[in-house]
Amino acid sequence: MATLGTAGHVDHGKSTLVQALTGIDPDRLAEEKARGMTIDLGFAWLALPDGRQVSIVDVPGHEDFIKNMLAGVGGIDLALLVIAADEGVMPQTREHLAILDLLRIPRGIVALSKCDLVDDDWLALVREDVAATLAGTVLAGAPIIPVSALTGAGLPELMAAIAAHLPPEREVAPDAVPRLPIDRVFTVSGFGTIVTGTLLDGALHVGQEVVIMPGGRRARVRGMQQHQAQVQAALPGTRAALNLAGVARHELARGMVVSLPGALAPSLLLDARVECWAGAPRAIAHNAVLDLAVGAAETTARVRLLAGNEILPGAWGWAQLRLAEPVAVRRGDRFILRNPSPSETLGGGSVVEAPARHHRRNQPGVLAHLAALASGDPTAIIRATLATGRGHERMLTEDALIPKTQLPATVVKSTLTALLAAGEIAQVGAWHLPASAWDELRARSREALAAYHQQMPLRAGMPREAWRTRLDLTPAQAEAVQTALVAAGELSFTMPAQIGQAAALLHLPQHRPSFTPAQAVARDALLARLQADPWNPPPFAELEAQAGRDVLAALVENGALARLNDDLLLPAETFAQARDAIVAFLREHERITVAQARDLLGATRRTIVPLLALLDALHLTRRVGDIRVLAPDR
Repeated sequence: MATLGTAGHVDHGKSTLVQALTGIDPDRLAEEKARGMTIDLGFAWLALPDGRQVSIVDVPGHEDFIKNMLAGVGGIDLALLVIAADEGVMPQTREHLAILDLLRIPRGIVALSKCDLVDDDWLALVREDVAATLAGTVLAGAPIIPVSALTGAGLPELMAAIAAHLPPEREVAPDAVPRLPIDRVFTVSGFGTIVTGTLLDGALHVGQEVVIMPGGRRARVRGMQQHQAQVQAALPGTRAALNLAGVARHELARGMVVSLPGALAPSLLLDARVECWAGAPRAIAHNAVLDLAVGAAETTARVRLLAGNEILPGAWGWAQLRLAEPVAVRRGDRFILRNPSPSETLGGGSVVEAPARHHRRNQPGVLAHLAALASGDPTAIIRATLATGRGHERMLTEDALIPKTQLPATVVKSTLTALLAAGEIAQVGAWHLPASAWDELRARSREALAAYHQQMPLRAGMPREAWRTRLDLTPAQAEAVQTALVAAGELSFTMPAQIGQAAALLHLPQHRPSFTPAQAVARDALLARLQADPWNPPPFAELEAQAGRDVLAALVENGALARLNDDLLLPAETFAQARDAIVAFLREHERITVAQARDLLGATRRTIVPLLALLDALHLTRRVGDIRVLAPDR
């Protein structure tokens, strides 16, 4: 099944022709029937002689309803451009043709309607004019078939042309993600909320959980119809009506997109390749505020050109579109840009990145990056995606690359395998990054550690968290990078002997902390002073003045001293004896007070209170009111 969309000037007989082909009147609104003019989208379906069915979207032709027209033509496979034989090409004919061209609708047929009103000579002239108008567009060379909905002339030929120009049956990848841009929302008594649209990309099944973007509302596909028949699944390229459970009518609107959870992100900033229609009345200027139509959505966009100050008619350029309201789109989606006043089509283009990050103008690297993304080549897209950003942003797992690149999982996997084999990228744990970025990351690690060793020669190494922050890695990435660098002999780690400290210290393999002769003398004097009266240590500031901050830090780090708090240090042997004595006392007596601990150790309250607090922090003891007990499992 495929979808056909009509196009053409107002009153050229689009809806009448659809009814003649299908027996279905696509004008569903009372106002449309009263005025005899299509105002909003209409829908029908056609059964071909070979048994195939075609969904039909009928669009309004009047210039006042061009936004409604745009909401219906985005997902069609085949365009039926209707031109009245008695009037020929008219203004909305040209604009609708331009829209079909800008949207790159792949196939088309021209129906010369009302042929019963003209003679053969006039019909021949109109055919020549139409053929000339189609030249240079996606419909160039399309069949031009005279028809009359009144007499039935040409309808069999038109039916045959539709059958001949339908796209072949498409293969749907099992991991392709479905998207259904909503073009109509209504309720049916006893069923609830119904949305309709043309399904894109992947298959959708009854019972699936879906999300409606933007907004993130969750729902479930309770039921599904195609051509008023219940179905269990719908394939891309077909029209579908979804009965959604879990979401109310007032929560939905035309332009939203039904997809699977996690598949789409709302975008307020798009990277785009923008084209100015060759027949546009003016250029697209830098910072112009235009109406954007994409899928079934419509919003306002500021067009920020990334090079130059305007795009002339017939030319194209790279741009960022800053939107007034978020849209849910993917790379490759086509859009239309129109001037809001006077209302006129200026151009269109394709989405390159969504959501996008802000770019500076006139940057060759940015333009080359966008060209790679727009190429459609999986290798170029993955290269460009991995090269985007800094630090942790340039390390991506295979699972993260799938939504980032918007490529099928099988394509991502095979492309990564080829890039790894060619040495273009590196794999670190589950993460992938450009080989040059991996070399840069290794160099930054070496430089960070070397600078730390030079600044802190007595320290065993750099705290792991400081190293991770310096390299701008997530905790999981840091773990993988550390493992890889240790395996390569470029990094070593030490678990500090410092009491209460369990985090690794990272260092270059050749680094060994060492005291200068003067520092060694100060160290020995300091330790001798503390050991002489271990339970009455001088304040930290006094010890720092005696030996220096670096010596004190090194002695705490290597476990020679235990730091009770910001002001007190104990010799490690004294702390160990006190710890063991208190644990033994608790095993015998089950509880201990500050006064009992003071008498047990022959110490002062000044040292006992922080000592007990440290034992609590080490989960050896637990405070209960004014006493301590052994911690569980001790």
